[in-house]
Amino acid sequence: MTQSLRTLTPPPLSPRRRGPLVFLGVAYLGMWVAMTPLLATGFQRESARSGMGTLEQVCVSAAMFAPALAALLVVKYVEPAGRIRDVLALRPSRSWAHVARSCLPALVVPALLTVAALVIGATTGHYPFHVPWSGLGAWAIGLLLKMVVSLPLFLGEELGWQGYLFPRLAGRGKGSRLVWAYVGTGAAFALWHLPTLLMGGQYPGRHWYVSVFAIVVSCVLILPVFTWLRLRSGSVVPAVVGHAFVSTASVSMVKEFAAPNAPVDPLHMGMTGWPGWIATGAFVAFLALTGRLRPSAYG
Repeated sequence: MTQSLRTLTPPPLSPRRRGPLVFLGVAYLGMWVAMTPLLATGFQRESARSGMGTLEQVCVSAAMFAPALAALLVVKYVEPAGRIRDVLALRPSRSWAHVARSCLPALVVPALLTVAALVIGATTGHYPFHVPWSGLGAWAIGLLLKMVVSLPLFLGEELGWQGYLFPRLAGRGKGSRLVWAYVGTGAAFALWHLPTLLMGGQYPGRHWYVSVFAIVVSCVLILPVFTWLRLRSGSVVPAVVGHAFVSTASVSMVKEFAAPNAPVDPLHMGMTGWPGWIATGAFVAFLALTGRLRPSAYG
């Protein structure tokens, strides 16, 4: 009887398998804890044009550090494997000059994808395109400053998703496991946003199940772009810059280039809507077909 009971007892998970589970648990818990004040007050975002108050900014900022905290805890206590800077790609495998040059496509590519999404939306009648030429310079300067200030927050996210989770799921980066790493990391990244989705954060006015579907599609498509930036540079920094652009500049472009009184619907506009899915999906297909999404392509 004792022997038969032993055979029914599952073997303990290895640190390499336990690590991603612990990471997700801590990252998700951190997000929910950070959002608790907003959930408790019944906060709901009514319009995509509305900004964030002080409490919303504090809660969102705290949540964005949860993936980094989760990654640091796992790398230090669950699966220690060398210096944290090396493990989480904070120290580049190539020169810092190469990393700096790699930040240029981290700005240019998301900008072009956003423009493509706006053009698709405008030509199909879903985006009321309007360029406010008079205040364009001041808007661009303000946007650049906002991006620079927000970089530490997006580092908090990408240390978790690109620094830790994707490499662990990808392993040696071959075959179906590599596909699973992209889809699994993208889906985990998307569902991490669930508390904000319930409050209308990304898709105000939409039912939660529509918002969940839309953000899963968006994140699964955009994650390979961030991963490509991380792989080609050997550092997580360009992925941070790309993420900052998508979440700040791209969103701002949708609002700035829409007619002043026109409603803004993220499901039909920009990179988080179906026009963005077309543009991003086409670029990701190009990266995949040319072998640029394989870690082995970068040595």
